[in-house]
Amino acid sequence: MTERERATASSRLAFIFEQPAMASRARPVLSRLPPLTGEPIRIHRHPGLRDGRGPVHAGSFLRERRIAIDCSASEFVRVFVHEVFHFVWLRLGNPRRWSYEEVLGAEIASRARGELGWSAEWRKRELRGPDVNRRTRLWREYCCESFCDSAAWVYSGVKRHEEFTLSSRFVAIRRQWFSDLGAIRELSI
Repeated sequence: MTERERATASSRLAFIFEQPAMASRARPVLSRLPPLTGEPIRIHRHPGLRDGRGPVHAGSFLRERRIAIDCSASEFVRVFVHEVFHFVWLRLGNPRRWSYEEVLGAEIASRARGELGWSAEWRKRELRGPDVNRRTRLWREYCCESFCDSAAWVYSGVKRHEEFTLSSRFVAIRRQWFSDLGAIRELSI
């Protein structure tokens, strides 16, 4: 078995899909994900999913090890990868999270506009000058959502999307950061 086949097999074991259609939509992306390790995560549909701001495509319940999804079939893969990477972010460790924050801090200092998903985009728009230096809750939430949106951009296989608005200059830096992350033998979820 090749390294990629082992990674795909371990990724499949990491998820329990309650609907066969979601499992079949996820299958192609599982081979693109880096090797994942951890207890299984349950994936289920949850029609009418909302948070305090209104309707949402998905929600990760980290302690319960489950992801609730309410999105179209065409959005599923991107949303699924985004939600999986909430589990990665939780277990990534401070040095790697801070390293990603440095990438974002450099973008902010360069006045980069745009993002690789709406969940990061609206949080980025809410940031004010002191948020970055003080590492406020708003900044940390933005970093997490940016990480997850960027991971979805890297691993989902979706090449174009109206939410991919970050300039290619900054996209290249993020791609390199994720390439370095992918070199890790396994990511914990």
